[in-house]
Amino acid sequence: MTEISGKEKVRVLLAQALYGNPDILLLDEPTNDLDVETITWLENFLADFQNTVLVVSHDRHFLDTVCTHVADIDFGKMQLYSGNYTFWYESSQLALRQRGDQNKKVEDKRKELQDFVERFSANASKSRQATSRKKLLEKLVVEDIPASTRKYPGIIFRPDRDCGDQLLRVEGLKKVSNEGLVFFKDITFSMDKGDKIAVISKERRAVTSFFQIITENETADTGTYEWGTTITRSYLPNDNAAFFKESLSLIDWLRQFSKEKEESFVRGFLGKMLFSGEESLKMSTVLSGGEKVRCMISRMMLTNANCIILDEPTNHLDLESITAFNDAMVDWKHIALFSSHDHAFTHTVANRIVELTPGGIIDRRMTYDEYLEDTTVQELRSRMYGDLITA
Repeated sequence: MTEISGKEKVRVLLAQALYGNPDILLLDEPTNDLDVETITWLENFLADFQNTVLVVSHDRHFLDTVCTHVADIDFGKMQLYSGNYTFWYESSQLALRQRGDQNKKVEDKRKELQDFVERFSANASKSRQATSRKKLLEKLVVEDIPASTRKYPGIIFRPDRDCGDQLLRVEGLKKVSNEGLVFFKDITFSMDKGDKIAVISKERRAVTSFFQIITENETADTGTYEWGTTITRSYLPNDNAAFFKESLSLIDWLRQFSKEKEESFVRGFLGKMLFSGEESLKMSTVLSGGEKVRCMISRMMLTNANCIILDEPTNHLDLESITAFNDAMVDWKHIALFSSHDHAFTHTVANRIVELTPGGIIDRRMTYDEYLEDTTVQELRSRMYGDLITA
C-alpha cells in the first residue's frame, strides 16, 4: 500500500468497503481521485446494490445515478427527500421561490391596506372602512424565511475584448515523463471561436503537463503552439501551492494581482467569493483547499481574459461553489480549455472533446456523454493507448 498512488489507494479502500456485501455501506467522497471508468463502474455497482448506502459526494452525476433519497441539512435541521440530487435541487429551489413569492404578495397587500388607512383614516365617510382595513392589516403576517446555510459565490468572467480570428494552433506536441512514460504525442489541433474544449486522458498527469506547456510553465519535448495576438489567458492550475507561500491578508494577497489597488475594489472581488468582513483579513497561509481555490477564482476574474484554462477547477469546492462555477462556464461565450472529473461539469460545459493519448489525439465536436457512448470513439481509444506506454 505504501508504494501505490493515491488513485490506486482509493480503489483498494473501495474494495475493502465493498467486500463481504455489507448491510450498510458508508462512503465519504468515494469518487475523489478516480478516473471516469472506475466511477462509472462504481455507479453501476451501487445502482444494483440491494442494501443500504449512505454517501457524501460533490459529484452531482454520481449522486443522480446512485441516490434514491437526499438527506438535506439546512435551516438548522435535516430533512429527507425522495428522488435523486437534481430532483432535490430543483424542488428545493422551487419551494424557496414559492415561499418568497407568497411573502411578496402579503407585503404588496400590506402596502395597499396601509396606503388606504393613511389616506382615509381622517375622512369621516371612509373612517369605518379605514378601521376595518387597519384590523385586517394587523392580521397580516409575513412568514419569516430562515436564512439558508448555503451561500453561492458570484462567479462572473468579463473579458476586456473579444477574441480575434487567430486563437490557438497546436502542432505536433509531444511530452514524455521523467520515467519514460509517453504522456502524449502528435497533438495537433486549432481552436475555433466559441470552443469550450474538455481535455481528457487516461493519464491524469498528461492533461496537467499539456496545460503547463501552453501556459508557458513547462516545455514540450517536440512540437509547437501559438496563441493569437488578441488572446489573453486566465489559468487555474491544479496545484496552486506556489501562490500561497507568503503570509498575507487576503486583501493584500489579491491586491498583488490587481491593477486597481483600492481596498474597496479588491474587497468587492473577495466578497463575490464569500470572503466578506473579517474573512477578507484571513492570512493566505492558513486557508483550506476550497478557500484557496476561491481565492484563485477571484484572481481569475480580475484578469478580464478572453480565454479561460481550468485544470480540475472543482477540486476542493463545495456543491454551492461547483454549481456557481458550472453556471458561469455554461454562460461563458468565449473560448475555454478545461479538465474535470466532475461529470456534470464536463457534460454541460464542453462542446468539444480532445483526448491526449500516447498514440496521438482524438478530437470530436460533441458533448461528453456522446463521446463516452460513441462506439467508434471507444474502439479508437483502445488502439490509441494500446501498448504505447514507454518512449
